[in-house]
Amino acid sequence: MGLLAVFLLWLLSLSRAKASNNIGVNYGQLGNNLPSPYLSIELLTKMKARHVKLYDANPDILNLLSNRKIHVSVMVPNNEISNIAVNRRAAEEWVRNNVLPYLPKTKIRYLLVGNEVLSSYSEQGRKMWRDLVPAMQMIKRSLKALNISSIKVGTPLAMDVLESTFPPSRGMFRYEIRDNVIIPMLNFLNRTKSFFFIDVYPYFPWSQNPYNISLDFALFRGGLSTRDPGSALVYTNLLDQMLDSVIFAMSKLGFSNIPLAISETGWPNAGDIDEPGANIFNAATYNRNLIQRMTTNPPLGTPARPGVPIPTYIFSLFNENQKPGPGTERHWGLLHPDGTPVYQIDLTGKSAAADFGPLPAPKNNVPYKGRVWCVAVKGANAMELEAALTYTCNQSNVNCDGLAPGRECYEPVSIAAHASYVFSSYWSKFRSQGATCYFNGLAQQTTSNPSRGPCKFPSVTL
Repeated sequence: MGLLAVFLLWLLSLSRAKASNNIGVNYGQLGNNLPSPYLSIELLTKMKARHVKLYDANPDILNLLSNRKIHVSVMVPNNEISNIAVNRRAAEEWVRNNVLPYLPKTKIRYLLVGNEVLSSYSEQGRKMWRDLVPAMQMIKRSLKALNISSIKVGTPLAMDVLESTFPPSRGMFRYEIRDNVIIPMLNFLNRTKSFFFIDVYPYFPWSQNPYNISLDFALFRGGLSTRDPGSALVYTNLLDQMLDSVIFAMSKLGFSNIPLAISETGWPNAGDIDEPGANIFNAATYNRNLIQRMTTNPPLGTPARPGVPIPTYIFSLFNENQKPGPGTERHWGLLHPDGTPVYQIDLTGKSAAADFGPLPAPKNNVPYKGRVWCVAVKGANAMELEAALTYTCNQSNVNCDGLAPGRECYEPVSIAAHASYVFSSYWSKFRSQGATCYFNGLAQQTTSNPSRGPCKFPSVTL
């Protein structure tokens, strides 16, 4: 890309989002112990967040954001996409109900249609692939019909929309979505001067390949650089590589001027035993360095687009204890549910790492090697444990005969002991198929062998 093109793109980016290099925060609510919306917005304000991304159009939250100096991104839920795509009245009604009542006091700046829609491969998910761009177009028409010109429309996508990401110059969109979804989407974003929103997490490629990807490279800690043989560009961190793979993929389709926005990024502050590098030290290091990088004036951009600002939303405001999946899913927060910080951070980028206190030393940066069991959480509700135990034993291919009276795992006769045996049995058998040691928050991993006497608990060997 020539210098003139980079300069024009920089000017275009500035026109599309004032203060675009300010950091935003994702505010999710998948927890049963989170502060009220009022306290949450107060915490966001105290943290000096200039942007917040919501996962729905919660009326209480949108009202609470009234007259705040916080720009708001609102999401159209996935389950409403297909109806909106074919029904202009439904689109206008959605905008009338979820946007119009809050303007202009609530500074809604983006409507994001769906969340990682192109990552679902189910029959219903594939239908949403086809409906995604038409829904975005319907929402945009509805905004125009209501004389709302200050709101841009986009959709957050995951990195799995690319079939190739390394080296960045080989970035290319998946074949099955390229022509029917991506090209129409890029046409729409280019025409409406919006952003390509991407959820980009260096943690995942690093944690899946920690021996071949430097942790320092993933955490912006320098000391290492790589050269892309296809472009001759030099990279000093993993995030830039991932972002530029998207930029090269768009350019190959003829769209070299659509700016990026990072709709989600971050690093987990804790996780399961089989999830290396998920700790407070790494999370603080990643997010502090990310903020420093994204708030630099003039903007740093990426090697493929130097000097171009990238609006960035950190995931997430809170640790959310009801998110399913592995342990990291529940530990991305900047704050604990009681509102206290998991670690100190300055969203404005004015504080350097040296301004903060010491961090606990990381203990799991190297993948754990050994046996792991899945057991009931100490103090878990007995009725919930019994329901989970019964449900799991009723699944096909789950053998709970060892818990019968007189059998090897019958004693001690306690719900917690029996649930632990069932959890370990199920997890060890189905982990390779995606099963997690979660069971609605009732289970956790352990390296301590819970076997007792003749009762041998199945385990996973890492």
